[in-house]
Amino acid sequence: MRALFLAAALALAPAMVSAADVKPLAQAHAHNDYEHQRPLLDALDHGFTGVEADIWLVNGKLLVAHEEAHIKPERTLEALYLEPLKKRVTANGGKVYPASEGFTLLIDLKTEGEPTYKALAEVLSKYPDILTVVRDGKVQAGAITAVVSGNRPKDYMLSEKVRFAGYDGRMPDLTSDMPASFMPLLSDNWTKVFTWKGEGEMPSAERAKLQDIVKTAHGKGWTLRFWATPDQPGPQREAIWKELKAASVDKINTDDLAGLQSFLSK
Repeated sequence: MRALFLAAALALAPAMVSAADVKPLAQAHAHNDYEHQRPLLDALDHGFTGVEADIWLVNGKLLVAHEEAHIKPERTLEALYLEPLKKRVTANGGKVYPASEGFTLLIDLKTEGEPTYKALAEVLSKYPDILTVVRDGKVQAGAITAVVSGNRPKDYMLSEKVRFAGYDGRMPDLTSDMPASFMPLLSDNWTKVFTWKGEGEMPSAERAKLQDIVKTAHGKGWTLRFWATPDQPGPQREAIWKELKAASVDKINTDDLAGLQSFLSK
């Protein structure tokens, strides 16, 4: 009876996918990754090279949740992301995926910026062997690049001599000369930059605008991401994903891991 129970449990459990069997997808970014059944692990099984975690500073701990009401004490940033990533990188000889370079851990600060960031910096400092580290403006590339979004304490971050996370810029920063060592990523709300939401052809002026944004960001060494694009399966999402892919936008944002994996693998 016990053997039958175990067999049934294993049949229902999510299948574990070997890192060597997964094709890493450079443009795949898991928005609100922690809301999946297996945070981080589901994204890795689908070949994603970027994940997003929202954090709250609660009684000195960095807890992962989208809403304050959903906070659970055991869901720490270390337990859900940093420790599993460290094990993964160690097992794969210094990489998240054996056949690919680069992985982005986007960390959205939900509580007050400076105290939350200081707590984050202390935690990240325990993982210098897997993280990209910036010392006096010089980048020491790691298997994982942490980037801070949300309530970002820009001035404090700029004052640091040693930094374990980069700064997530916004569209007004496009005209700045912020070094990529400080701001490796520029993100913004698609609907605040473009009017087209995937219906019909993309207006030629907006396509040119997107291409210009990509060219400018890449020329300054930044990667690029948009959020708030359509994420329900259908022609609108497909149309926008095609434009993002064609324009070489670095990270395509989604909650639908299987959907984007299928799209990028075509």
